[in-house]
Amino acid sequence: MTDKKGKLPLILDGDPGHDDAIAWLLAEASRRTDGICDIRAVTTVGGNVSLDKTTYNALRVCTLLGIEAPIAAGAPHPLTADLMVAPSVHGESGLDGPALPEPDRDLSDLTAVELMAKVIRDSEDKVTIVSTGPMTNTATLLLAHPELKSNIEQISLMGGGLGFGNWTPAAEFNILVDPEAADIVFRSGVPLIMAGLDVTERALLEPDDFERIRDVKNPVSDIVWQWLEFFYKFHKKLGYEGAPMHDPCAVMALIHPEIFTFEDYYVQVETGGEYCRGATVADRRRVMDKAPNAKCIMNLNRDAFADYIFEGVRAYG
Repeated sequence: MTDKKGKLPLILDGDPGHDDAIAWLLAEASRRTDGICDIRAVTTVGGNVSLDKTTYNALRVCTLLGIEAPIAAGAPHPLTADLMVAPSVHGESGLDGPALPEPDRDLSDLTAVELMAKVIRDSEDKVTIVSTGPMTNTATLLLAHPELKSNIEQISLMGGGLGFGNWTPAAEFNILVDPEAADIVFRSGVPLIMAGLDVTERALLEPDDFERIRDVKNPVSDIVWQWLEFFYKFHKKLGYEGAPMHDPCAVMALIHPEIFTFEDYYVQVETGGEYCRGATVADRRRVMDKAPNAKCIMNLNRDAFADYIFEGVRAYG
């Protein structure tokens, strides 16, 4: 987290994804309005859909949002398993809904891990990684370049859940796609902020919020409210009262930590097990002789969260 006195150098690593895109919007809007977030790189990973689709989506989202940072493609599949995708949630393209502008830039010649390493190595200030997809790229970076850990401020991730899962009863999607990668990250010693389902399932934007965003009437708001409508169609069938903004929590925790409740826990990732693979298990009763490795977000001020997303959209016109 930042004290808002200086810039926060960021690497955005994800698999966009409607909520990834809105998370990236928050980061760029922060740069425009208060100068906090400084996006140094965008990297993609196979997750919600295949790598070619997430990379194309990232190029289009960065074009829409005016994110001027190099973009690199990363891991097409998990460290040790086949890729699991979620077209039922985000559509076949991974970002179904309104038409987006075609990319106005090319991909970096570097791989995601090479770009991440370069940004971290070259930065005078410690860099924060925002991970909103499977953590394959970040884990590979930590394995390949352990010498760079000291220049990583923190990893703010959307993943896991201390009480329940959403893809299996025990596991959240991002962690379940690549539990081995998540395990490497959680055992890395790098400070972690964990936005799991405990908070993200409460971070709902409701139909009234969609209307408020639609009424802003700028080129970004016109896309965002349609993203929200599309994303809500899937969740409404499951009984949700709004669209859960999972990934934006990982950015919001950096720029507006005051709206969240945090608990420090030692968290482990289950990489085996017939029923619990991908579960994130916290030592909530302090029965292990282990120092906390994650600042876990447990609750939020929902109205303030919605207001800050609204203000982020307004930053575009």
